[in-house]
Amino acid sequence: MPRTALSPRQLSLRNTEAIELWPASLLRPRGSADARTLARARWVLRRKRDGRFLAAELAEGLQPLVPRLARESGLEAALDVLDRPSPRGSARAMPAALPLARIGERLHGLGLEADAYAARTGLALVAEPDWLAFAGHDRWRRPLWLHPTAMRAWHAMRQAAAGDGVVLEAISGYRSHDYQLGIFERKLARGLALEDILAVNAAPGFSEHHGGLALDIGTPGEPPAEDSFERTPAFAWLQAHAGAHGFTMSYPRDNPHGIVHEPWHWRHAGP
Repeated sequence: MPRTALSPRQLSLRNTEAIELWPASLLRPRGSADARTLARARWVLRRKRDGRFLAAELAEGLQPLVPRLARESGLEAALDVLDRPSPRGSARAMPAALPLARIGERLHGLGLEADAYAARTGLALVAEPDWLAFAGHDRWRRPLWLHPTAMRAWHAMRQAAAGDGVVLEAISGYRSHDYQLGIFERKLARGLALEDILAVNAAPGFSEHHGGLALDIGTPGEPPAEDSFERTPAFAWLQAHAGAHGFTMSYPRDNPHGIVHEPWHWRHAGP
């Protein structure tokens, strides 16, 4: 028998340092075997480092989706989370911060030190929340995860813009430390210099996206994350109205953090 489907109120990303717990209904099968399993599952354990499906929670118990599941790093913490009630059961439930213990190792692997980078850029370390709310889908129909406070503000702001004839699209929301590290590793593998990458992407652990409060915003007909967004009615609307919804643009021209001008990147003030 399939597990009882999660209601929209229960759709959340449950987070641990190494493994995410996804509602199975939001995951795309990667083959016929995955499709059969996901159809019967409620939660799927997903490795943050590479997105690999590790196990599925079925009515009859946990079904491994990789060999030697018991050896998977972080499995015990993920199983502890799986045994708890959904964090969205209460409208007042707020995420807690995950530990930052592993970020120094990640940065050291890139040739960076957290204290030196923070002093140079003025950016602060950002902890990942232990859960995030489902905020709909982004431009590419991928699940959009946000801190619940930012999720509610995003929905209200998008609705207000629509009332003024402006369409706002989410380009991306929450990103894990591991995801950010993957961006750096892929760019380094293509031959880009570390300093050139740092001008465009905050170092792993320092991106505002980690906290689920930041959104990259676009509008139909415009390429994502390009300066041309600044010349759209959507950007003009955000300049005039985003502040009323708690959002500010993080990286204007000549910002003190050394990040390129990003008219698409907006951060909510949080709870």
